[in-house]
Amino acid sequence: MKGKVQTEYGQIIIDEEVIAKYAGMNAVECFGIVGMASVNVKDGLVRLLKRDNITKGVTVRLNDNKISIDFHIIVVYGVSIATVTENLIENVKYKVESLTDMEVEHINIYVEGVRIVD
Repeated sequence: MKGKVQTEYGQIIIDEEVIAKYAGMNAVECFGIVGMASVNVKDGLVRLLKRDNITKGVTVRLNDNKISIDFHIIVVYGVSIATVTENLIENVKYKVESLTDMEVEHINIYVEGVRIVD
């Protein structure tokens, strides 16, 4: 499904992949987040994604121009997960709503791992 924004000049259609990439890039800039995670359900393995594959750790769903986002993240060891996720939600919600002019209805965060950062 694609998001639609009506303007006085016509319609703007935004693909879910664009929103996922933008949300993922903003998420990894938040303090305490090492990066996005890819989960292999079959093996139960979690791996850190490189910046090129950032959208594999982000799932975007659009329903009546309302956005729901799922993040699979890896956090820095020793930080407050509650604080990091609260910061991620506020930051991404504001930036995605500013970019798309659509409401972010839900943000779900799955902490898949913890890493020690040098």
